[in-house]
Amino acid sequence: MGKARVLFVSQEITPFLPETTISSVSRQLPQGIHDRGKEIRVFMPRFGKINERRHQLHEVIRLSGMNMIINDSDHPLIIKVASIPTARMQVYFIDNEEYFHRKAVFHDDNEQFFKDNDERSIFFVKGVLETVKKLGWAPDIIHCHGWMTSLLPVYVRELYKEDPHFAETKLVYSAYDQPFQELDNDLARKISLDGIDRGLLETITTPDLEGMHKLAIQHADAVIEGTAGMSSGLTSFAESLNKPVLSHTDPDSLVNNIDQFYDEVLLGKSVLVED
Repeated sequence: MGKARVLFVSQEITPFLPETTISSVSRQLPQGIHDRGKEIRVFMPRFGKINERRHQLHEVIRLSGMNMIINDSDHPLIIKVASIPTARMQVYFIDNEEYFHRKAVFHDDNEQFFKDNDERSIFFVKGVLETVKKLGWAPDIIHCHGWMTSLLPVYVRELYKEDPHFAETKLVYSAYDQPFQELDNDLARKISLDGIDRGLLETITTPDLEGMHKLAIQHADAVIEGTAGMSSGLTSFAESLNKPVLSHTDPDSLVNNIDQFYDEVLLGKSVLVED
């Protein structure tokens, strides 16, 4: 067996966006996993707040040009890429003028969630999966960070369930305690337009943060407590579904613990892992 391939999908990565728990982990972890011998790819949204000139983003023409259908409307997919100079790490950016060119990440001027944050999430996860296919790179693990990635597991397991590209892929979801406002109550219907059974989307009948986490956990192979003191209800929910759970780990042991966890997930272990 060659190097294990790990796809990191995150809603935010420093230095492209300000430092948060998610952005810091999403910067540190891929580099550390790469240094331990695994092959990586990294994706995030190209929010309008990101300074393209400063970070030297450029479009990848051969990957751009697809259209994503969201809520029965076509939306062009643009792929950009940039390197982090202090790391041997490239980051791919999912871009679209309608969804991502506003000069804010998730909130409007009144500190309210953008009304189309649900569609932005759908576009992002579908864009990542289609781009990875176009790269011809089949991941052994997809590791999702942040609520904006929480739809990815159900898309892999349902929309792409007949696709050999993801047939052997294991899904790891990191659940973070993060600022959140409910998404559009029509989210489940919009997802069902992609042929995903509404019966699988009951946790997001009211699409709050817990519901989004639970949807991801249901369809993931393993769960990581991204935030110290993550809701015991989520941990219990994961355990009830016999999902391996890695407890929250401090930054100094983050890479080592998660690298070992990946190996256990790839071997198909289904035990509760304590830090």
